[in-house]
Amino acid sequence: MDWHDIPSLAALRAFEAAARHESLSAAARELNVTHAAVAQHVRALEQEFADSLLVRQGRGVAATPAGRALADGLGAGFQTIAEAVGDLRDRGAARPLNVSVTPGFAGSWLMPRIGEFWAKHPGVQLNINPSPAVVDLRQDGFDLAVRYGEGDWPGLDCEQLPDARYWAVATPDLAGNRTAHSLHDLTDLPWLLDTHELERQRVIAGEQIDLEQVQVTMLSTNDLALSAALAGLGVAFLPCSIVEREIALGQLVMLYALEDAGLGYHMVTVPGRISPNLKTFMTWLRRKAREDAACAKEKAPGAAGAS
Repeated sequence: MDWHDIPSLAALRAFEAAARHESLSAAARELNVTHAAVAQHVRALEQEFADSLLVRQGRGVAATPAGRALADGLGAGFQTIAEAVGDLRDRGAARPLNVSVTPGFAGSWLMPRIGEFWAKHPGVQLNINPSPAVVDLRQDGFDLAVRYGEGDWPGLDCEQLPDARYWAVATPDLAGNRTAHSLHDLTDLPWLLDTHELERQRVIAGEQIDLEQVQVTMLSTNDLALSAALAGLGVAFLPCSIVEREIALGQLVMLYALEDAGLGYHMVTVPGRISPNLKTFMTWLRRKAREDAACAKEKAPGAAGAS
């Protein structure tokens, strides 16, 4: 198809609507343009074809034989387009949502809560892909990614989920009976830090702690830090939403709370690509995260933490 041989689609739409309604004004209302714009489009087509397409009839217009042939063809073509678009939208609404999350977020936060979402929204199917790998939402076919960071990923819409703070946690055996009123009370224990969370390290340094004087093991992800903490290898500094389940089960204890300093889990989407089902899922995520953040603040130790 050579699009250079086809007149403006806007002009063709205006003419088809005018011929169908037998009124320039009705066509203008349908297309949300002015009466003059419709008339100009019709004149442009008549000049293009060197033929009359519409003639005045009473208070409206009527298609000439040439105009009727064109209007019928356009009507059939536009109906085919409308059906193809509708079929694709229906298929998109019916297909499962593809969601990329980190393994830690999936295992410690999402899966213990997802049953509530399925019960409330049985018609929304989810494909949950737990992986630490960075995905391309457009090329890899994902509707949503949940990632931890500052939310500064270019070309994407990022909304931080409420996550009031992150906690210093360790196994009960490693923590003993100690009460930490500051991070200084934990410097005699080994620490586990995520190499990618430099902002978190700056918050720790803001409490006047020299990390070179602490036994620190650097790990590449939050998930590895959680696994190492559960193995009793040290004190990990993790988002509270990730470790709430382990604390409730008694596998870890919370020793100290740090404010999030701008870090947190973010819902990451492609701009302008929010389907109704995705909107439903994001609304649920937002609400659950807000509830958990409020609960976490109530459970946090009395120490003020770093700002």
